[in-house]
Amino acid sequence: MSLSDEDLMARVAEEDERAFPELVRRYQGRVINLVSRVLNDRECADDLAQEVFVRVFVHRRNYRRGSKFSTWLFTIAANLAKNEIRRRVRRRNWFSLDALQELLKDSASQLADPTEGRESRMEREQLQEAVGRAIATVPEKYRVALVLRDIEGLAYEEIALVLGVPGGTVRSRINRARGMLKRKIQPLLRQEGLP
Repeated sequence: MSLSDEDLMARVAEEDERAFPELVRRYQGRVINLVSRVLNDRECADDLAQEVFVRVFVHRRNYRRGSKFSTWLFTIAANLAKNEIRRRVRRRNWFSLDALQELLKDSASQLADPTEGRESRMEREQLQEAVGRAIATVPEKYRVALVLRDIEGLAYEEIALVLGVPGGTVRSRINRARGMLKRKIQPLLRQEGLP
């Protein structure tokens, strides 16, 4: 199907059985990526992404035609991820560093250059793990904005809609998150001989 996301969502609301699987195909990877980076837990991200699409389907008639589908979808995903973080905080199980490290190793192996030596590959993987740990320390409200902008590539206006805050607040949160990361990562970069 070469329909727009918005047209597909209209068909989902009209009970077209082929439209919903196409939307899931288009967005499942991005939703899993967003949720896993916010939660730092790939296994939970798979489950939560499934819940995101269940909510999309259940609330299909609430989608406002003319609104951008991806913004609506990422709003649902971000809200479910934030709810999961709050639930974990209550249980004192804030994030799974092991799961984050596993995710970073998976992505590192996918991006690995076959000509790269074992030692430099290990150094790159260690640096990625350190960056992942640094991202995990950024407070939720800043981390969500950062992931939506720098990893998912959403525009500031879309992030504002997803988070329900003004555009200036989005910019401020992203700048603060980047500053926090820079302070944590700079010593690592200096150690590696990078500026």
